[in-house]
Amino acid sequence: MSNNSKQTSKAVGSLASQTLRSSSSSSIQKELAASALSQTNSGKQTGSEMESKASRVLQSDKYNDTTKTLAASVLAQANKER
Repeated sequence: MSNNSKQTSKAVGSLASQTLRSSSSSSIQKELAASALSQTNSGKQTGSEMESKASRVLQSDKYNDTTKTLAASVLAQANKER
């Protein structure tokens, strides 16, 4: 399996942290934020289920910029062979 060495940036990590602390964040935002945050300074890659969710978020018009930023970060850290 190919390893993707990309990690969450400091800016996205900060956004993810704020998202997780906010009571107004949606469940999908919190899932994406948790995934992005878990990939900060680690060798972890996005799992296939989260990869699919992030892809659906980016293809939909119903999500805001915060959600799409988190989804893009999560997707960028997915296994390149999938």
